[in-house]
Amino acid sequence: MGIGWQKSLILDQIQAVNSKVKTADFIIIGGGIAGASAGFELCKHGRVIILEKEGQAGYHTTGRSSAIFQKSYNNGDPLLNILVRTSEDFLRRPPEGFTGQPLLKPRPLIYIATAENQDSLDSLHRKLSDIDVKTHFVSGEETRQLLPVLARKYQGRILREQGAADMDVTALHQGYLRAIKSAGGDIITRAGVTGLARTENHWQVTTAKNNYRTPVVINAAGAWVDQVAEMANISPIHIQPLRRTVIMVALPKGTCPDGWPLVMDTVEGYYFKPEQGKILMTPGDEKLMPPSDVQPEEIDIAYGAHFLETATRLKVDKIDHSWAGLRNQVADGHPVVGFDPEATGFFWLAGQGGFGIKTAPAMGRITASLIMGKGLPQDMLDLGLTEDQISVKRIK
Repeated sequence: MGIGWQKSLILDQIQAVNSKVKTADFIIIGGGIAGASAGFELCKHGRVIILEKEGQAGYHTTGRSSAIFQKSYNNGDPLLNILVRTSEDFLRRPPEGFTGQPLLKPRPLIYIATAENQDSLDSLHRKLSDIDVKTHFVSGEETRQLLPVLARKYQGRILREQGAADMDVTALHQGYLRAIKSAGGDIITRAGVTGLARTENHWQVTTAKNNYRTPVVINAAGAWVDQVAEMANISPIHIQPLRRTVIMVALPKGTCPDGWPLVMDTVEGYYFKPEQGKILMTPGDEKLMPPSDVQPEEIDIAYGAHFLETATRLKVDKIDHSWAGLRNQVADGHPVVGFDPEATGFFWLAGQGGFGIKTAPAMGRITASLIMGKGLPQDMLDLGLTEDQISVKRIK
């Protein structure tokens, strides 16, 4: 028996070690903010493994988000307002050791409309009052102090929301991942799932790296959640990946103070805010796309520049850079959370497009509470949230 035989034996032994099935109490497919927040809460109850198909967790939607904390999201949607409210305490006062910097930084938030569209401001004001979001109208000199470059046709009257803030998405996401690792969990990158099957009382999860076994699989794969379900022979929820474009506009030094507000147009749907001496702007586009590493299109970049010049006296001479991400939603725009009625131990955590960052603490707690058989957290029940509003059963 020569060296060749010994080399072959060693390779066989390595392959046997690598192919050994790894086990966990909970396996989460997807390492974005949804999977990370769920893992943070679930690691208090057992071992968590997150499987992320990209080279870094949060590469797609989470890593491209420019999140703002606002209780008025989606024109004051009452359900989403509950999720934001019950996330606020965590975001303002995160657990000790969770992060080294604040997760929220105060940012004025104003809604604008032209003279002929003032009824849109009145309608929004009524909706927000109904869900106890504090807003008030301002005009004239106060408007000009908030945003001196606001175009004259928008200065007649604006609506200002109290309590809005920029969010440090990276600090929130990384805080979740660190906590999972500290609790003995694993975040495994470049581990795209290639197979998913129920065997006896467990799910067998196959990736190019390893095989895994768990009693509970959490499908938090963003735009790919229906593809994950298909591997398990589970019917889809018909996720809608919607492309959203963001541009950064470079301005002359000193032109853009950091204290300027976030500005939202109540009719056109665009918004913009200062960001490190530049202007971050989105035209508010939502184009249905297949799950992919999306890139911005020239027409949407042009719309962003046009809207910024329309709303302000600024001239867009240069687009510093641009990017796009996917906002993953179902038909009613609400999240899909809960065990699938067709398959034991298969849990959906999907449809958080546009609001996933600001509601991550609430969604993580909901996920863990439902998986542990405790129903919805009491603070959410007290505000009127019901399980059927977010359950996968409303879709299937």
